Parts: sequence; C-alpha cells; structure tokens
Amino acid sequence: MTTTQSNSAQVSKSVISGRASAAIQPGEELLRVENVSLAFGGVKALTDISFDIKKGEVRAIIGPNGAGKSSMLNVINGFYHPQEGEVWFCGKKRRSLKPHQIAHQGIARTFQNIALFKGMSTLDNIMTGRFTHMRTNLLMQAIWRGAAEREEIENRQVAEEIIDFLEIQAIRKTPVGRLPYGLQKRVELGRALAAQPDLLLLDEPMAGMNIEEKEDMSRFILDVNDEFGTTIALIEHDMGVVMDISDRVVVLDYGKKIGDGTPTEVRSNQAVVDAYLGVAHD
Repeated sequence: MTTTQSNSAQVSKSVISGRASAAIQPGEELLRVENVSLAFGGVKALTDISFDIKKGEVRAIIGPNGAGKSSMLNVINGFYHPQEGEVWFCGKKRRSLKPHQIAHQGIARTFQNIALFKGMSTLDNIMTGRFTHMRTNLLMQAIWRGAAEREEIENRQVAEEIIDFLEIQAIRKTPVGRLPYGLQKRVELGRALAAQPDLLLLDEPMAGMNIEEKEDMSRFILDVNDEFGTTIALIEHDMGVVMDISDRVVVLDYGKKIGDGTPTEVRSNQAVVDAYLGVAHD
C-alpha cells in the first residue's frame, strides 16, 4: 500500500476530485433514494427502497443474486426510471434524466461486465472519460487550434496523472483487449475517475479477480476515497472486502431493504444472515 499511497500523494486533488458538490460538507447527505419502486411488467425489481449516501463515505449495496442491486445502481445513474419514488442529488430533487446528463451532474460508474473499447489503448479509453469536460465543438477539435488545443492538452494531462495514480504506465499504449482481466478492471476505474465524479458507482469492481488483484483494487478504492474525498457506492459479493472497506452497508433481498447500518450492525442483523444462508426463522 506504501507505493500506491506515494503515487496518490503526487496527484493533484483537482484531478480526481469532483466539483459539483463543493457546497456539501463531508458527512452531509450527497444522494438520497426515497421510496423508490421499480417493476418490469409484473416483476418487481425494487419495492419502496429508501437510503442515503453521505459525502465522503464508501457505501456498499449488498444482497444475494437477484436482490435488485444492479437495478438500484441503474436507477441512481439514470439508466432506469422508477415508477414510484424520488432521487435527490446535491440537495435537489432530480427529474428524469438520461445517463449522459447525469454524468454531467457528477455521477460516474463502472460496470459488472467490462465495457471498454477493446481496440483502443489504455490512454485513449481513459480519455473517453473526459467527455463531460469537453467544451469545444467537432470543427474546433478537427482544426486543433486555440481553445481546442488547450482543452486536449489539459484532458490528456488528467488522463496521464490517473494512469500514474493507478500504476498502469507500462500499458498506457496497449490496446485494452490484450490486457488481463484485472488490468482491464483497473482501466475501467481510470476511465470513471477521469470524469472527476462527485459520486463514483462501482458495480462489482472485484468480480472475477484473484486475491492479489482484489487487494490492489481495494487499495485503489480506499485511496480514491481517502486522498481525494470521492464518495463511492459499490456493489460487491465478497463480504470480506465489503466489511473491510465500507463505512455503511445497505442490504437488499428480493427487491426489498432488509438491513442498513455499519458493517458491524449489518453483520449481526438476523434478517441479513437469513438472506445469505437461506434460513427461515420463526
């Protein structure tokens, strides 16, 4: 962890830190999901779910397969629009927006199944995460003079510093399709960080990883949170990881909330134990 922390300290906080939530202090509510219900036809994916995410925390969303975790993440980033309930972000009730509009507001995410551009290099994939910060039009970018040139240089500097932070300098020019799974996951994290999000959503960031890769990813997540104050909400099946890196945990089962609290409180919640072990109690 020493090497990673050393690299973290060398990266300007403005590179990764979000900016939209500057008025909100650490520990205050950044996002709130209020009485959200989501259904697909006659199938209820989420039923009357409410919880909040505080600025500066690592907030885990856990539950057995089919519990509604990814559906909830998709509601937060605008991919799904709930039939009932509200989402509040930075103190404002959010209207129905598309994912790219919500990205502009300061929410970025990674995906359970890696969604990188396999033929593009690591650097170019991370540069795509800068689209919310691009202000010049296609004509200006084609001419590449003045504002467009300055913008390109600034965005490339951010991408390069993220590459240094994630310790992937050696693969910066490598097409990501040639990279092993664990490094692809790290590149995807880098692309999300390039957006400088206020809220970073991680959908099973350690799925399919070996122990060493999980340890590395855990360190990077904690460094992003500790060094840059980025608020993180993550879905993860590895309970050891969840209990080690999370400040609070919300637990879903069959689309309903059955637990919410610190890792210690959740671990001792009988309803949570039953959901994971499949044990019924009178």
